[in-house]
Amino acid sequence: MRAVPHRSVLIPLDIDPVAPAPGSRLHTLQGKAMGTDWSARLVLPPGAAPGIDLHGALQQELDRIVAQMSHWDGASLLSRYNGAPAGSWHALPPQFFAVMDYALSVFEETGGACDPAAGALVNLWGFGPTGRYDQAGFYAPAPDAVAAVLERRRSRRPLLDREGRRLLQPGGAILDLSSVAKGYAVDCLALRLEALGVHHYLVEVGGELRGAGVKPDGQPWWVELEGVPDAPGAPHPQAVVALHGMAVATSGDYRRYFDHGQRRASHTLDPRTGYPIANGVASVTVLTSACMAADALSTALGVMGVEAGLAFAETRGLAARYLVREAGGLREVTTPAWRALLQ
Repeated sequence: MRAVPHRSVLIPLDIDPVAPAPGSRLHTLQGKAMGTDWSARLVLPPGAAPGIDLHGALQQELDRIVAQMSHWDGASLLSRYNGAPAGSWHALPPQFFAVMDYALSVFEETGGACDPAAGALVNLWGFGPTGRYDQAGFYAPAPDAVAAVLERRRSRRPLLDREGRRLLQPGGAILDLSSVAKGYAVDCLALRLEALGVHHYLVEVGGELRGAGVKPDGQPWWVELEGVPDAPGAPHPQAVVALHGMAVATSGDYRRYFDHGQRRASHTLDPRTGYPIANGVASVTVLTSACMAADALSTALGVMGVEAGLAFAETRGLAARYLVREAGGLREVTTPAWRALLQ
């Protein structure tokens, strides 16, 4: 008989006691964007019509982000930047500027563990929009090809003019905002709902979530945190969190990968070395108030590895959980801020 793993329960330290109006009901909206599914669970007061207006407002928010930041859409602003000539400056709309500004700050703060300009490296390893690892004819890159991409990236860094809100294309710089844009999209959905007077909700884009308030019955938005589906051995650590004024994102090595010799070549690449991470980290989950931060930091912590990542997270008070692959199963490592949420 297989043992049942212990399930951790995490509850935010600050709870807003305001409950939904009596008679409020739960409504669900959903759609597709950014190559994945999105959903919103809303608590609306009696007589409110959830209909197409709310759905349309949320879909419009996501479509705007795709038009700016998608590396899959050749007509997006990001794709046009990637193909622009050297020395050209590109005015950034407010959303693109906010994401790029934050992504570059994470790049600087983590010593390059999360790089918004690592698109050429992503493409080289087959995780971009073309020449993918799961298509016929793909071969893992040779060391000299990796070294060449790293050298070009070091000498051709995008330059953000924060005062002018514009971005310089130095020539050949390839942006890939996939480690931050989806989390930003979740935040945009949340803020749009709040602007429309909806204060009790749970929004999700491709597994990344942000919640506020409670359900009509007063229960919080309980969310089971993502585990590692392909880990063998002992029962895996499980956790549920009350997403009350919080967001969550998980970065894992099991989502997109291929076998490269005796190693797993994960889509989580270390921009500093040019290779997929090989530090034993199966997943990192980050809980924080903004999903953009949870998205970017879960990726950065995974690249940094347990020792450096824990030190980084602890000095910043981040609630983070590592699941590390070891012989016989997974080892769970958490930060003090994560443990402070345990009930």
